[in-house]
Amino acid sequence: MILILNPDTDKNSAEYRRLMDHLNNLPEIQVRVHDEVGAQRTLTEIYLIGDTLPLALNDMNSLPCVERAVRVTEEYRVLGRHKDDNRPTYFDYNGVRFSQDTLNVFAGLCAVDTREHVEIMMKALRDNGQVCTRMGAYKPRTNPYSFQGHGKNCLPYVFELAGKYGIRVIAMEITHDSHVDEIRAALQQTGNPTGVMLQIGTRNTQNFELLKAVGRQREFPVLLKRGFGITLEESLNAAEYLASEGNRNVVFGLRGMKTNVGDPHRNFVDFAHVPVVKRLTRMPVCIDPSHSVGSRDRAPDGILDVQHVTAQGVIAGANMILVDFHPAPHKALVDGPQALTLEELPYFLEDVRIAREAYEKRRALAQGAASKKTAA
Repeated sequence: MILILNPDTDKNSAEYRRLMDHLNNLPEIQVRVHDEVGAQRTLTEIYLIGDTLPLALNDMNSLPCVERAVRVTEEYRVLGRHKDDNRPTYFDYNGVRFSQDTLNVFAGLCAVDTREHVEIMMKALRDNGQVCTRMGAYKPRTNPYSFQGHGKNCLPYVFELAGKYGIRVIAMEITHDSHVDEIRAALQQTGNPTGVMLQIGTRNTQNFELLKAVGRQREFPVLLKRGFGITLEESLNAAEYLASEGNRNVVFGLRGMKTNVGDPHRNFVDFAHVPVVKRLTRMPVCIDPSHSVGSRDRAPDGILDVQHVTAQGVIAGANMILVDFHPAPHKALVDGPQALTLEELPYFLEDVRIAREAYEKRRALAQGAASKKTAA
């Protein structure tokens, strides 16, 4: 059950204290408070977790500060949209806004290899007006003898260079909860010059202990990639693990499904699920065209497959793009054949701008048609 409190409820008021005293005395019920930031106002939501069936809605609606009580039966109790809940929400992190209405590009190295390459990449991003990137320090690999990433040893210079070139958020995959401590320590050591979005990769989508550990910390937002061999519902429930532990700042990533149906692409592109995830949940949606396509193949029209599928996701309303670039792809230690070159960066960004403009025109068209229908 969710209790949505009256807007601008004062948590220091006597009414709010009476409400919390009552809720904390309910038997076998856990109480979790969350402030939901909207475009025009902030709402406080209280989640009642446990056996809530005996709680009558009329009784809960009559409690102090409560605007309305909602009985939730959907699986995505924290992150999901419920009934008539279509309000826009967002979270801000280190000066960057993430919502279902924004679009941020995270171009960068799939795996950090050398300091030189990191600096060249950061400078190119700054010169092209970008403030986000991806940098892989920890790399889970199918082959145990493949390069596993430099780990904590590369973090100080990655963070220092990010600060030097004005990069505000770095998407960085982790594979163990100890990596969170290593990232935090490296940020503190370098004076917190940037921010990190923790990325949970497709292999760890159902690593429930990792999900719970990452969910318990609220310092860093999280990008959760869809599991490549499980259903969308199972992956959304993985995101719910994060939120149920307290971290609501979650972006959901689509990165293609592992099946030969998608051949010759590396994975079957699943970007048609962008609007589905936005309809079922309040999470911003990320697309990962590099790991979906897995190559630099080019269509007869001269456009790379990576650009084509990126445009498909953006036109469908994607809010974040995670894409591989490298100063020297032939020297990359991970996924070099799919990395775009720095010379292609401005063309990629312009192509994204064109696709985003098309999405905004489509959205305006749909809203106009809905308005006419309502007026009629």
